[in-house]
Parts: sequence; C-alpha cells; structure tokens
Amino acid sequence: MTPAPAPARGSLPQISTGAVAVALVGGVVLTALLTAVAVSAISVAVAAVVLRSLMRPGSGSGGFTKRHHRR
Repeated sequence: MTPAPAPARGSLPQISTGAVAVALVGGVVLTALLTAVAVSAISVAVAAVVLRSLMRPGSGSGGFTKRHHRR
C-alpha cells in the first residue's frame, strides 16, 4: 500500500477568471474617478487663484486702482 498524499498546506483558493476581470475593471474605474476628482480640484484651485488676483485692488490691469478715479 502506498501512503495517501498529505494535504497541501498554504494552497491558494480557486479564483475564477471572471472575478479577476471584475476586480481589474473595478480598479481601473476607481482610478479614473479618483483622477477626475483630482483634476477637478486642481482646476477649481487655479480658477480661485486667478479670480482672486483679478479682484485684488492694485493688481495691474485687472483690478481697480485709485489712479482711475480722479476728481
């Protein structure tokens, strides 16, 4: 009689190809959403800086200075 093979320790559970595909697609979608949020935040920050510089008094041609209001 031959001895029975010992059960494999640490063997990986069986994962279907569909589960791997779903995980990959989910990761790509989440990464794309995170990138879109980051780009939106950066463009809002740039717009805020530009608007702030335009509305600040004495900021060159964009702001209103005391020179333009002569009496």
